[in-house]
Amino acid sequence: MGLSRTAYYRLPQIRSDEDVIYALNELIAKHPRWGFWKCFRALRRAYSWNHKKVYRVYCELRLNQKRRAKKRLPKRVKQPLHTPDQPNQTWSADVMSDSLYAGKRFRPFNVIDDFSQELLHIEINTSITGKRLIRVFERLRYERGLPKILRTDNGPEFLSGEFVAWAESVGMFIQYIQPGKTNQNAYIERFNKTYGTELFRNLAEVREITYW
Repeated sequence: MGLSRTAYYRLPQIRSDEDVIYALNELIAKHPRWGFWKCFRALRRAYSWNHKKVYRVYCELRLNQKRRAKKRLPKRVKQPLHTPDQPNQTWSADVMSDSLYAGKRFRPFNVIDDFSQELLHIEINTSITGKRLIRVFERLRYERGLPKILRTDNGPEFLSGEFVAWAESVGMFIQYIQPGKTNQNAYIERFNKTYGTELFRNLAEVREITYW
């Protein structure tokens, strides 16, 4: 028959996908609007499955079919503005919007410690994405560690799937305020009022004066 000896003696392997099914269902239950690649990148942090295996199970569960989900934010519960009793317990973060002298928009991203009111970092660019947030917090993590709670608004950069998954992996809880209730993030809002009162010609000048 021309059949090789190794193929003839190879025992059939029973394929079990229960662990992949459980992990995918658990992830989709928490993030129903995530697509395959966001799910796969989140799973790769904990498992060694390749994308072919995960995608096969993903399709068998019919998760690749378009789901009609309303674009609504999860219900945000009103929480008191807690004052921590030591540093690195709670940080506040916010992304502002400002413009240069010529009218071009730029976005400063500010992070402060709620206990000491210390300014931890200001990131300046024309756009702030979830990936850039991860880079900023990884730098802060190396320099001084991360807080237990990060208080933010519901901006798209804070709702980014990559940033949310990263925050979960490092044990940093994101506390979202209620939409439109900026007083629930009063510490960072108070700082924002003291920043950006000058006119700048370009981003280099903004960074030079900010970091001086």
